[in-house]
Amino acid sequence: MSCQPTQHPPVFHYLSAALLLALAAPASALAQSSPADQRVSTLDQVQVTGSRIARTEIEGPAPVTVITAEDIEKQGFSTVWESLGTLTQFTGNTLNESDQTGNSPNGQFMNLRGLGPGYQLILLNGQRLADYPQPYGSNGTAVSLGSIPAAAIERIEVMSGGASAIYGSDAVAGVVNIITKENFSGDTIRLRGGTTTQGGGDTGLFQWTGGRTGDRWSLTYALERLDREEIVASQRDLTYLAHPQYRTNPERPTASISGVYFRAGQNYLWRTDAGGLSLSDQAMLEACDATNPDFVPFHSAASVATPNRCGALDYYNARSIQNAYGKTSAYVSGSFDFSETVTGYVQLLGSDSNDKSSSQTHYYIGEGPFTVRDPELGLVTAQRIFLPDEVGGTKYIEYDERAWTINAGLRGTLAAGRFDWDASLTSSRFDITTTRPRFLTRAVRDYYMGPVLGIAPDGNEIREFYTDRLFAPGSAALYDQLTTTVVSEGVSKSDQAQFVFSGPLFDLPAGPLQMAAVVEAAKQDYALTPDPRTTVDYTGPDRVYNLTSTPGGGPRDRFALGLEFRVPVFASLEATLAGRYDKYDDITSVDDAVTWQAGLEWRPFRKLLLRGAHATSFRAPDLLWIYAGTTGSNPFVDDEYLCRLNGIAAESPECNAAFNYQTYLTQSSNPLLEEEKGKSTTLGIVWDVLPNLSASVDWYRIELEGRVQALSNSYYLEQEANCRLGQDRDGGAVDTNSQACQFYAGAVERVVSDLNPDGRITRFATYPINASLMRTEGLDASLRYGLELGRWGDLNLQAGYTHVLEFEVAEFGDEAPRDVRSTVEYNSQRSRANWRASWSNDAWNTSLYGYRYGSRPNYNGNVLPGRTSGYVIWNADVSRRITDDVTLGISVLNLLDEMPPRDDSHTAWPYFASSYSAIGRQVFANITFDF
Repeated sequence: MSCQPTQHPPVFHYLSAALLLALAAPASALAQSSPADQRVSTLDQVQVTGSRIARTEIEGPAPVTVITAEDIEKQGFSTVWESLGTLTQFTGNTLNESDQTGNSPNGQFMNLRGLGPGYQLILLNGQRLADYPQPYGSNGTAVSLGSIPAAAIERIEVMSGGASAIYGSDAVAGVVNIITKENFSGDTIRLRGGTTTQGGGDTGLFQWTGGRTGDRWSLTYALERLDREEIVASQRDLTYLAHPQYRTNPERPTASISGVYFRAGQNYLWRTDAGGLSLSDQAMLEACDATNPDFVPFHSAASVATPNRCGALDYYNARSIQNAYGKTSAYVSGSFDFSETVTGYVQLLGSDSNDKSSSQTHYYIGEGPFTVRDPELGLVTAQRIFLPDEVGGTKYIEYDERAWTINAGLRGTLAAGRFDWDASLTSSRFDITTTRPRFLTRAVRDYYMGPVLGIAPDGNEIREFYTDRLFAPGSAALYDQLTTTVVSEGVSKSDQAQFVFSGPLFDLPAGPLQMAAVVEAAKQDYALTPDPRTTVDYTGPDRVYNLTSTPGGGPRDRFALGLEFRVPVFASLEATLAGRYDKYDDITSVDDAVTWQAGLEWRPFRKLLLRGAHATSFRAPDLLWIYAGTTGSNPFVDDEYLCRLNGIAAESPECNAAFNYQTYLTQSSNPLLEEEKGKSTTLGIVWDVLPNLSASVDWYRIELEGRVQALSNSYYLEQEANCRLGQDRDGGAVDTNSQACQFYAGAVERVVSDLNPDGRITRFATYPINASLMRTEGLDASLRYGLELGRWGDLNLQAGYTHVLEFEVAEFGDEAPRDVRSTVEYNSQRSRANWRASWSNDAWNTSLYGYRYGSRPNYNGNVLPGRTSGYVIWNADVSRRITDDVTLGISVLNLLDEMPPRDDSHTAWPYFASSYSAIGRQVFANITFDF
């Protein structure tokens, strides 16, 4: 791998010097402060995420962000994912519910530091959860937060940086530990109802949390029901009329999709009122109106003088931008003291969800099923789109999800309380059944065409095409005749046995040497069972049109040993050291992994902490990457080869207008994958400026080598064009006989025919590889301030900020890393911030919460150079206790009703980046009963 030297920011040098000074300082000088003076802030000894050793200091060698259940409520949110989605460390993009064409549209994923879902470890009470049993865009699997009820949450700890030496695989960008309520006494019922001010999204939330305790036992329980109405594109005016062309070129926009057409060779033919076929514009207008009066003529290109296509401007009307929820979740936790030194415990969390969404692909029939050889007209094809109103209303994808996790064990002490031990068994499951309507290829052919008369030499069926049926209104009965219900299932499992032993080994001059040891044995498994009619290998008569699913599944066994030490070097200087060995058994060549980490905490003064940590990490190849069968999709691509062949610049508006089309992509697994190896470094300072004012700044750097990914479609097609043309975009010579060129040319298939005289792409294949490098560097900062106002109550202020300084990638080992932080390739913001001001007294609680996403490069910088504006959202929450047992409140999310920033170069629906939301303002009423 070739790496360019990196210029580190000044803070790196300052913090490095501070830590080196700590090591070089004389012991006598460090010993002048008493142990009591070395605490920035203290609490009872507890385990903090990132270590298995209990500690009394809140701050450790690596930064940990804590979000409490109260924080989630004061932020105004209803779910765990909504709150975590505003973390400043969440600098990566995740596709949200507006993406209904794939990418697990009902999953709720995290993306710390921009490395991607799956590169942060999600834990529940320190134990692993089963992955969401659907591929994230066929790119892997990850834990979804949608099954975690907010009613059960005590707090969430988010540790940034690598932690594989403590937790094993996946802890590359950080660890998110969701900690549930324990030892709860009494009962609390919270009711919440609300809606959006722009329409849709009605929401109802019921939460019941309670508990009982005795001398030797405790029981905590929670029940939550969340019902939410969907929001669709038409409720936010996200039709084709929202396309930038209708803002920038309203006189002659070319943005739409053809609602209907019939094509013989390169000629578009329209059925006239007299029953014949014609090329004329008047025939087009008649055919368009006869098919659906809501179809609107449009220009297929800016150079066309008059409208010449029949457009379905309302194609996206029923597409979801927020899914409908029907989630029921329950949580039970209990413990029993068998003796003064042994306690048994069990925690059970389960959820059952019946959610739904809608996609525009439910209404689309492209050229595939329509392509036949007509006895009179020759090779012909067509397209037909149904709008929801003509087929009986919105057609839904339904997600039936069931998830549960049980953790049971014994914990206790030895040697008169000197050592702690914990033996546990954890089992986690996630099942999903997805149903959706889809067109059947044979049903479409049998309705719109006559019987098969033979097979042409090119392999196409010979049939008479019934154009009178094509240019005719649809109906609910016709839709039912042409479609089927596709049912797919997935299951993911994670089982683990764990034993942890910790405590002080012996005393050193500055304090006890603490240790923790862990032994784990685990098994992970998954199975994806799609409807067989949607698989690439299906050869039966009932192939589902325009949907190819990912089959596959397989196990992985794992055994691990870990050891951790906390060493008091001096009274004000502590070191942590950890190492772990993981042994894996699956079909890959991955056998084992050894990781380590080290950290330092120096407190030269009572109120000042200088800290640093370095860790190695790894991620075993995703089970989907190594076990999945071949899957397919139908992406839209810019054909760079045809553009450059015809003298059109790549990535230009002219290229997009001339050669942007939908094609077929296949992707397969790769059992030869190796583990991804990472390393991370953090250096920081925490300063208690005043008793009620604290600030922190941390620099981080994370590097991941051998990252598994499928090369982007645009990268594939650029390399294919280089190889076919013998030169790159800049005119440099390319060796067309190289192995790389043989690979790219072989991966992209172009079959020339009467309907494809240009040789457009008919199919191209990809598979995951261990790419060379991904590296990111940035700064985190936080500020907290509290002020007691006497009889006027308490005021609290807090703020957080993350700025990405660089984000480097390299596709192959012989490439120099490219910093894509300021390019659309990064697909996220360079900075994020959040802040909250809250005031409370005996009866009132108020909170104003805000968060900001930094600017992004415009979607197509060649068309519109520059960046979008920042995106700022304000939430407000106000509550008042009206009796000892009843509290009333109101929450407003997106107080100013902000919509995503405008980008006139973003021509793909919904015309803004998926990290933004088009939900708009939401208003909720809350009532809480304590008894």
